[in-house]
Amino acid sequence: MLLLAAALVALPAPDCRYDQAAMLALDYDAFDQDMAGGWRGLSNRGCTAEAANLIRDWRTAHGSDAPDVRLLFWHEGQMRAEIGQKQQAIALFERSRKPAEIDRGWGWNLYVDGTIAFLRGDRSGLERARAALAALPRPPELAQTVGPDGKPTKLQWPRNLNILDGFRRCWGQPYRQALACAVPTSVKKG
Repeated sequence: MLLLAAALVALPAPDCRYDQAAMLALDYDAFDQDMAGGWRGLSNRGCTAEAANLIRDWRTAHGSDAPDVRLLFWHEGQMRAEIGQKQQAIALFERSRKPAEIDRGWGWNLYVDGTIAFLRGDRSGLERARAALAALPRPPELAQTVGPDGKPTKLQWPRNLNILDGFRRCWGQPYRQALACAVPTSVKKG
């Protein structure tokens, strides 16, 4: 009985305080690409809504001149999807699309299509996007890449296929749980 009572005790809420002025002053790399800093620091502490709002505020403060602003729409969309704000997430995901001439052969927009289909509960849309992504040939630029150790590596291709496969495996689950169903990709040597 004591164990049951202990299990019912709520965990303390995460500390979601942050220095907004300092966060908004960060450059793009520090704000978006630092896996422990910027908006990700909030997200890592379980402050998903706060992270989404911070991304929105950073985008607003830096305008459309921010480097790779499309990726920020995507990241905010992910945070909104995690907290169940599906319609807001879909609108943000739509804004993350790349122009066709830039995306040709890379599959980002197919990944967007599949993710939106998952959020809409459109299984056939997810399957179409997944099949089209899986059929993309490896771009010549990725034929031979070099890892941080200077040795040849082969990046998994196509990118993000593992995530769409995770959505298929965990169909009907909330976004956060389904995203966790993706099998991690690995970099192959040589």
